[in-house]
Amino acid sequence: MTQSLASDITTGPNQGDFDYSQKRIDDASSQLQVPLKTIDLSVGFSHSTILNEISLSFPKGTITALVGPTGCGKSTFLRTLNRMNDHVRGFWHKGSVVLDDVNIYDKSVDPLVLRRNVGMVFQRPNPFPMSIKDNVVSGVKAHKLAKRKDLLAIAESQLKEVGLYDAIADRMDDSPFRLSGGQQQLLCLARALAVGPEVLLLDEPTASLDPVSTSSVESLISALVPKLTIVIVTHNLAQARRIAQHAAFFFNGELVEHGLAAQVLEDPEHETTAQFVTGRMG
Repeated sequence: MTQSLASDITTGPNQGDFDYSQKRIDDASSQLQVPLKTIDLSVGFSHSTILNEISLSFPKGTITALVGPTGCGKSTFLRTLNRMNDHVRGFWHKGSVVLDDVNIYDKSVDPLVLRRNVGMVFQRPNPFPMSIKDNVVSGVKAHKLAKRKDLLAIAESQLKEVGLYDAIADRMDDSPFRLSGGQQQLLCLARALAVGPEVLLLDEPTASLDPVSTSSVESLISALVPKLTIVIVTHNLAQARRIAQHAAFFFNGELVEHGLAAQVLEDPEHETTAQFVTGRMG
């Protein structure tokens, strides 16, 4: 048991084994830094089991796409990685989610501190009912990460990082609900990035966006690595092929196959995966 929760969560990743359990992957791939992993993770609600003994590692500074049919447990799995399911009635879990050698479900872990380090952006943009500027720095203020006099500069910096600043430079005090859907999603990304997370979870972040906005968000996501480790749920296999280095295929609550994205999505070992990625499933 560690003494400081904050130091537990922010301790740097250790060098460890990353076993894809796939023969075709080079042995060199088994020596990657892994800041986040699950070990025999089972998840459910009341008497229902949604996920069954999922062991999956996320290499540092890469994008991992979680793919699979609707209802297979991808989003539930993603929300388990930063304890977003904690207050859902009947939620239970077995096994571990480990961030920098700390089990995030340990009683010593403060979920608010955890979510600073494992940020999340949802399928639909969810700006807060406050100004654009205050949206960006809301987490910074909540965690007391900066002085008040520095908040405007932080907001501007984050908006520039996501490519939104030029469009709203003279509207920082406006309502975010006057922004387009794509702009709102970029704002939510800026808000998540402002607190300096180590891992970023994305739950179908472009599902409600038009192709132009989708391209903007994908470009931003790609630019965030290797600074961040990113896990993205997507039903868009073309998107997974464009941006992800690694992929994991879920089916009926099971992790069927995982490894390099090019292999899982283009030349999978399992027939169920092949049926899905070629559109033959169902």
